[in-house]
Amino acid sequence: MLRHYISIARPDHWFKNIFMLPGIIMAIIYAKPELSQDLVINLIAGIFATCLIASSNYVINEWLDAEFDKYHPVKKNRPSLVANLNPVIIYLEYAFLALAGLSLSLVISPWFALTEAVFLMMGFMYNVKPLRTKEKAFMDVITESINNPIRFILGWMIIITLPFPPSSILIAYWMGGAFLMATKRLAEYRFIGDPDKARQYRKSFNYYNENRLLISIFFYAICSAFFLGIFLIKYRIELLISFPFIALLFAWYLKIGFEENSIVQTPEKLYKKKKFILYIVFLFCLLIFLFLADIEWFTWFLKKIN
Repeated sequence: MLRHYISIARPDHWFKNIFMLPGIIMAIIYAKPELSQDLVINLIAGIFATCLIASSNYVINEWLDAEFDKYHPVKKNRPSLVANLNPVIIYLEYAFLALAGLSLSLVISPWFALTEAVFLMMGFMYNVKPLRTKEKAFMDVITESINNPIRFILGWMIIITLPFPPSSILIAYWMGGAFLMATKRLAEYRFIGDPDKARQYRKSFNYYNENRLLISIFFYAICSAFFLGIFLIKYRIELLISFPFIALLFAWYLKIGFEENSIVQTPEKLYKKKKFILYIVFLFCLLIFLFLADIEWFTWFLKKIN
């Protein structure tokens, strides 16, 4: 029975906190902190605190979704439906994970703890009535994907408390997350294959269909590209070299989203797409190189017409 309570906390989803990594790396490049025992402790504490907060969100998500998950071909086998779980223990687990995460976050700073509280609050808004934004078309994607820039800020704050990271990269990160989430919605809709069953499973499918989801995917991708372009030009012109490679990443992910029973429905299993993961590693290395390299002739792009 214990394994079911561990399962609904989804420790296998902790990998999503890898979205903290760009924030950590950018802050290190910006602040150039010395490697120390305190820095290592902060890194471990900050990442683990975020994992605990994420798990508290997953616990409440799975428990409150049970009445709808029974209409999903796969999710109907989740522990919240097939195991006789005690609701009192569920809510105690949620409270324990939330309090443990917030307490541990104070090791970093009050600002870091406050950001973790926002992370927790967004999970509450997404899952709990009367707000329960996951049932409202477009709001579901927007409020879920905002966890991406929150994770970026958390990674940044492990190294630097203030100032905040540039708003352009945060919005690009947010819209990039919305692109991923909308692609997941599209894959779910296609997998269920029956609009009536889809509406029973997720209320936002009362409005969504394939065309509307696809249009929203393009909207989020364009918004992300626009704000990413602002960041690249304003802060590191060399990063423009990475732009077509980032565009390819978006296109490749959307292609995966169109596959039958697409793996983007369960992003924690993306590691099975080995070529895609290798490409992400290549792109990551390219971005690090461009952050550190100075290509003098590239400033030509910044020259105004006389």
